[in-house]
Amino acid sequence: MLDTFRKLLEPPVIDGDEEQTRVAGLLNPILLIIIAATIAFLPAMILTTEAKNRLPLLILVIPFITVNTAAYIIMRRGRVLLASYLFLIIAGVGIYGSYALSAPQSIAATLSITIMIAFTALLLDAKAVIRLLIMTIIVTLLVTIAQARGWLTPIFVVDENPFSAWVTNSFIFFLTGIALVLSTVSLRRALEKSKSTQRNLENSNRELNDLRKELEQRVLERTTDIERRAAQLQAVASVTRTIASVQDLDTLLPDVTSLVSKHFGFYHVGIFLVDAENEWAVLRAANSEGGARMMDRHHQLRLDTNSIVGFSITRGEPRIALDVGSDSVYFNNPDLPDTRSEMALPLRVGERVIGALDVQSKVPNAFTPDDISVITTLADLVAIAIENARLFGESQKALRESQMTFDRFVKHEWSSFVRQVRHSGYTFDGKQVTPLSEPKRESVQKPINTGRLLREKASPTVAVPIRLRGQTIGILGVRNKKGSREWTQDELALLEAAAERAALALENARLVESAQRRASRERAIGEISSRIGTFSDMDSILQTAVEELGRKISGATEVTIEIGNENQQDTA
Repeated sequence: MLDTFRKLLEPPVIDGDEEQTRVAGLLNPILLIIIAATIAFLPAMILTTEAKNRLPLLILVIPFITVNTAAYIIMRRGRVLLASYLFLIIAGVGIYGSYALSAPQSIAATLSITIMIAFTALLLDAKAVIRLLIMTIIVTLLVTIAQARGWLTPIFVVDENPFSAWVTNSFIFFLTGIALVLSTVSLRRALEKSKSTQRNLENSNRELNDLRKELEQRVLERTTDIERRAAQLQAVASVTRTIASVQDLDTLLPDVTSLVSKHFGFYHVGIFLVDAENEWAVLRAANSEGGARMMDRHHQLRLDTNSIVGFSITRGEPRIALDVGSDSVYFNNPDLPDTRSEMALPLRVGERVIGALDVQSKVPNAFTPDDISVITTLADLVAIAIENARLFGESQKALRESQMTFDRFVKHEWSSFVRQVRHSGYTFDGKQVTPLSEPKRESVQKPINTGRLLREKASPTVAVPIRLRGQTIGILGVRNKKGSREWTQDELALLEAAAERAALALENARLVESAQRRASRERAIGEISSRIGTFSDMDSILQTAVEELGRKISGATEVTIEIGNENQQDTA
């Protein structure tokens, strides 16, 4: 019950509006005190007021109490500004009405206007006070003129009863005291709030200065980190450019170790690759002197967790020892005695780990998380470069093998083709074309073997090889009947172009003839199969087969067909 009454008397708090909360804190006690004081003083004022003045007094006081009560209720619901205006309007009506209906010499009515100005200054802004002062001057002037001309007759005359004047003045003094006390409280609160705000500002300034210093330190650290990261990324880009331009694995791996050591400042950089049996990690490249000694004796590590490199490859994840001295179970290499930090990163291609990148530093705790991230990216690039170099080597090997196979095929096909043609070449002597009875070995042998145009500075003959897909299939020879001469570049270009076109035309002719022979063979086989298929007894089949084969094979041939197992044929 007591808590409910206390909450009822406490001023409301307007969320998000500090000014309205301040006004509510002043208006709440003003309305409560004025309502209570008016009700308390009302019996005394009625008893001390003359009978003829009691009705006008009630006409002013009862609406005053009613409207103030309504203003209090409105204020409790959060509409503070509307409640303020209601209070000031009803107070103004009462005060200015009392002034207008009182005698000119009434001090109480004049003091009431002062109270009105004080309350307006408490509840509203300076503009409202100025407007009230202007209105007060105008209203008092009009009332004075109206009373002087007799247009307005005072209802409240000066009471000769001293006790009645005391009651009226006491009420006015009470309201004036309330206004002054609330003004003092408001000013004191404003002063305390100002001091508190000043202290808060000073604290905020100190915090801002501390924050500024902290931010400057962070910016400096971040700038240093960014510069360091930029240098690392530049190093990665440099290494990437190098590995992108090198396709030989034996050249690529040493270049990578040297570049990583140079740009990142590592004491030792080594690259391990997994052997074919997937049992050992073999050191394939290193930049340090100790690493060179290790490579000379074919250093390798078993793929288990007893070494940092083996751990990284078998687990497929980075393995870092920031203080090798306390992690000596993983590392104890006399070739690299100055190592204090070591990190091994797996070289991963898809889901397969092909090796590890091993970096070692002379500084304890040398690897930061940023270093690990950058070097991991670098390890991924190196793994891709190694795989690309390996694939390039395999493709080159396959290309050479396919080229050799193709060369053998072309050579075999043309050897067979040359044996089947009636004439292997022709000669034009300026008058007629005659077939060659045999190759001219004296001018043909060397160009066929070398595959290059053969001529001297001043020579009667020029030999141009006829080449087909890298294979020399013939020779185009030109001889000057009048002896030695200078062959021009245009003549040589013409001969080479003719040889090139002749090679393509000869290959097309060979392919056409080969296709025709194949088609003729298939057609003959089809005809023989068709004839044989018309018979169902063995004798007819054998006779037909012999007869058809004899007809299809050109020249004087004798065809024999015989059935029986191998033992019977051997006995026969």
